[in-house]
Parts: sequence; C-alpha cells; structure tokens
Amino acid sequence: MHVEPIGRHHQRPAARMGPPADVLLADEFFLMAHDDTTGQSRLHDVATRFGLAAALLGELGISGHLTFAPGALHIRDARPPADWLQHQALSQIANEPQERATRTWLAFLATTAHENVAQRLIQTGVVAPEERRRLFGLGPATVRYVPHDMNRAAWSWARLSMRLRNSEPLDVFDLTLAGIAEATGLDRFILAGAPYPTSGYLRTLLAAAPPQVAALLSDLHSAVGAASMNPRA
Repeated sequence: MHVEPIGRHHQRPAARMGPPADVLLADEFFLMAHDDTTGQSRLHDVATRFGLAAALLGELGISGHLTFAPGALHIRDARPPADWLQHQALSQIANEPQERATRTWLAFLATTAHENVAQRLIQTGVVAPEERRRLFGLGPATVRYVPHDMNRAAWSWARLSMRLRNSEPLDVFDLTLAGIAEATGLDRFILAGAPYPTSGYLRTLLAAAPPQVAALLSDLHSAVGAASMNPRA
C-alpha cells in the first residue's frame, strides 16, 4: 500500500520575518520551549525532552523516511537523510527492526534529544551555550542555550499564536508543531491571553489532523503522561 509522508519540508514564505527558508521541526520546538532572551526552559524537563523526541520523529515523517500508525512507526525510505541528527535517529530505528512501538522510540530519543538539538542549533549559529553556576558556586553548573537573535527565537511561537488567534488554517508543519506544543503543555504559553475560542479552534484543528500526525501526537500524549508519573523520568 502506498503511504504518503506526513508533509513536505516546510518552506517559509519570503515575506515573513525569521531565519532562512528551510526550518526543522525539532529546532523550532526547542526555541519555542525556551525563553527567547535567556534560554530558560518554559516546560518541565520531561515534557521538553519528549516533545523534542516527537519533533525529531516528525521531521523523519515530513521528509518521507517514516510513516506512523496508531502505536507504531515504520520505515518508508531507509536512505540516509542529509541532516546528521535525522540520519542518526533513522539509523538507530533501522538497527532495531523488531522494535516499532512509537512510545519506545519517543522514550529512547528523549534521553539525548535536548543535547542533540541544542548542538544542531549551535552549529547553525542560532544559540550559544552559556554556563551558569549556583549562588556561591554550590552544586554543579547548568547550561542554558541562549539565542543570538530574539526575533529568530520568537518567530515560531509568535507565528503560531497569530495564526490560531486569527483562526487561520495550518499547514502540516505548523499543525504538527502546534500539536506537540499542546501535548507538552506549551500551548498555555502560546495562547496566553487569547480569547477562549482560540483554544477550541486548536482542538478542532488537531481533531481533524491527518492520520499520521494524529497517530504521532496520540503516542506523544501517552508517553508524556506515563513519564510524568514516573519519578525517575
């Protein structure tokens, strides 16, 4: 049976503000999930990591390498993607042909997704690591990834917020991004101060999402819920 990928690589309209035309789903979710000035996380660590894992799988769906069904993913195109992080993720999935449960891969990718996506953004000059030590130097240092350009960092959440508030249609890229935001609780930030019907409009869009997008988002909801209840997550 012929199965179409969940959507083509997102092309940003030239008239819109922001970075160059080609954007990647996990990069955009990473920027949305962190403050566009300080790099501080807007989400609990579990939600951030699983959201990034879902976004990486979503990238492989958008590129046509993976397809999604309820509870499972399948390799549609095993040829290596040009992007090193997508290549790494696809290789890991291909090397475990017996394991096709989407939730398993969400949990696996979540262990390294934050560091890997941050590294990709560092390589493209979007963010820079900044080490922060606790007061009086007590405890281990933490690292934040601070955006070089606040406008670049704010572009995705501002775009989604505007389109949802204006009840505009979303393409597959933005619908998947909005769905990951909703599954991780980031929609509360994106829709802060919006009229009540705006959240209903988002739910309506997600209820009508293409089957592959819906399958990925459903498994993400389940994975985030299960991981949040696990004190070791």
